[in-house]
Amino acid sequence: MADANSANGSDLAAQGTTNPELQDKGGEPTPAAGMSADPGDQLDTDSAEYAKLLDFYDSSFRNISEGEVVKGTVLKVTESEVIVDVGYKSEGIIGVQEFLDENGQVTVQPGDIVDVLLERTEDRDGYVVLSREKAEKMKIWDDVEKAFAEKKVVIGRVIERIKGGLAVDIGVRAFLPGSQVDVRPVRNLDALRNQELRMRVIKVNKKRGNIVLSRKVLLEEENAEKKKHTLETLAEAKVLRGVVKNITDYGAFIDLGGIDGLLHITDMSWGRVGHPSELFKVNDEIDVIVLKYDPATERVSLGYKQLSADPWSAVAERYPVGARVSGKVVSLTDYGAFVELEAGVEGLIHVSEMSWSKRVKHPSKVLNVGDTVEAMVLGLDPQARRISLGLKQIGSNPWQELAERYPVGSRIVGKVRNLTEFGAFVEVEEDIDGLIHISDMSWSKRVKHPSEVLKKGDKVEAVVLNIDAENQRLSLGLKQLATDIWDEFFSRHQVGDTVEGKVVRLTNFGAFVELAEGIEGLIHISEFDEQQAGVEKIDLQVEQTYPMKVIKLSPGERKIGLSIRALRLDQDRSDWQHYTDGGSVGATIAEHLKNLE
Repeated sequence: MADANSANGSDLAAQGTTNPELQDKGGEPTPAAGMSADPGDQLDTDSAEYAKLLDFYDSSFRNISEGEVVKGTVLKVTESEVIVDVGYKSEGIIGVQEFLDENGQVTVQPGDIVDVLLERTEDRDGYVVLSREKAEKMKIWDDVEKAFAEKKVVIGRVIERIKGGLAVDIGVRAFLPGSQVDVRPVRNLDALRNQELRMRVIKVNKKRGNIVLSRKVLLEEENAEKKKHTLETLAEAKVLRGVVKNITDYGAFIDLGGIDGLLHITDMSWGRVGHPSELFKVNDEIDVIVLKYDPATERVSLGYKQLSADPWSAVAERYPVGARVSGKVVSLTDYGAFVELEAGVEGLIHVSEMSWSKRVKHPSKVLNVGDTVEAMVLGLDPQARRISLGLKQIGSNPWQELAERYPVGSRIVGKVRNLTEFGAFVEVEEDIDGLIHISDMSWSKRVKHPSEVLKKGDKVEAVVLNIDAENQRLSLGLKQLATDIWDEFFSRHQVGDTVEGKVVRLTNFGAFVELAEGIEGLIHISEFDEQQAGVEKIDLQVEQTYPMKVIKLSPGERKIGLSIRALRLDQDRSDWQHYTDGGSVGATIAEHLKNLE
C-alpha cells in the first residue's frame, strides 16, 4: 500500500492537486508553496512540504468511516463480482449475488449509482470491504424507525404462521401478533399466507432486531373515519353498498363502512334459504336496504329481499283456485309436501290430497325432495301466505267411477286385507277397500270379533250397502247375502201368540230371551209372573225355557216384547170361563132333578 500511496502522490505532484482550496480561479492546478513551476524543480521539492501534501491527499479519502452507508459507482460487472468505486483509495468488490433479482438476473451495470455499506476500509488484498445487502437492510431499518416515529403505514407480505401470530416481510423480518391481525379474532391465520397487508409499526428495537406490527390499529383508525361518515348518512329505507364481512347460521354481517349491519337469513330472499352461504360469500359486495337503525346502540338491521317486489303481492292472479301448476318439492313433513312454485312462493300438498285410493302414511311414500310435480290449486290465502295444492286432483277420482260400477245392492268378491275390532277391510279393487262392519256379519250370531267369522287373506262375497265417494268410504255387508231371519220371524208371528223361549241373560230391567237362533226378545221386569194366593211364583233362571206371550212387535227396530204375566192372566181367564160354563150346567141338572122329585 505504501508503493501505491507513493505512486498516487507522484501522480498528484505531476498533475497538481485537485483540491478546490488549492486551485486558482481559472480552475488550473496551482503549484504548492515552495514548489517550482518547472518539473525539474519539482523533483527537488522539500521533502517536508511533499509529506504535508501527501497527508492532505490521504485525508481526503478518510472522510468515510466504517459502518457508514455511502453511494458508490459501479465500475465493472463480472460473472462473480461487481466492482464499485466509493471515492476511497481503492475500489470495493461485492459478490454478484447481492445484485440478482428474483429471476437470477443482474440488476446493475457499469455507471449505476448504488448504496453500499463500508464494512472495513480494506481487506488483505487492499480492497475496501463493501456490502449492498447490509446497506439495504440498514436503510430499511432507518425507514422502519421513521415509520414508527411518524406513524406511517408499512406494507408487508405474510411469510408464514408462527407461534402467537405471523412472520411478515417488510424488507426485514417482522412479527404480527394474532391479536393484531384484525379488529375481530381471525380463526384461520394460515389463509393470510403470501398476502400483502397494510400495517403500522407499534414497536421497534434495532439492537435486538425486533419489529412488532399491527394491522388492527390501522383498521380501527380507518374504520373510525369511515364510521363517522357512514353515521352521518345512515337512515332507514336507504340503500347502501356493503361488503360481506362474516357469515353465521342465522345471517351475515355486512360492513357498511366502519359499522356492521346484520342481514338476517329471513331477509335474504323471498324464497327458502337453508344457510346464508347458499347466497353469499365473505368479501362479496352487495346492495342492502336499511330496515331499522338504532342510533343509541348503533345496531343496524338490513334487508336484501326487500330490494325486489314481494311475489305474494299478486299471487292470486298467477295461481287462481282450480288452476294446474308445476313446481319442485323442496321439503317433506309428516303431514305433507311443500312445493316451490316460484322463488318465495310455496304451496302445501297435504298427505290426504296425494291419492284417491291409497292411505298415504308419509309423503315420502309418494314424493321425494327435488321432484318436479304437477298439482291443482285447491285454496289460496295471500294474507297468511298459504296455498293448498292437490296431487290426486290431477287424475280422475276412482271413487266416482266405483259408484257406477258397483251400485248399492250389487254383489262383489274381494280379499280380506285387514281385521280390526270393529270390522274387516276387504280389497274390492287395487287400493280401494270396503268395510264389513261387525254388525253386518251375521243375522243370528252375536259376533264379538271379526276373526270369529273371517280370516285375513280369505276371499269373501259381500253386498254393497253404501258408497260415499266424497269421504271415500265403501260399506259392505256379509249377512245381507242370506234371508233376514227377523223378517221371517215377523212374518210368522203376531201380537198375542204364545211362544217358548230360553232365558239367555238377566238384567236389572228384565230378561233377554232367545226365541230362535239370532232372534231375541225382552221380558220387562213388569211382565214377570205376579205372586197370587195359592199359586207358586216362577223364579226365572238363565238357560231355562219358559212359555210366554208376545205383547209387542217392532219390525223396524227389530224388537219383540214378551210377557209371562200376560200368559198367566190368559190362563186364569180361561180357567174361570171354564168354571163359569160348568156351573150353569150343574144348576140346570140340579133343577131338573128337583122337578123329578
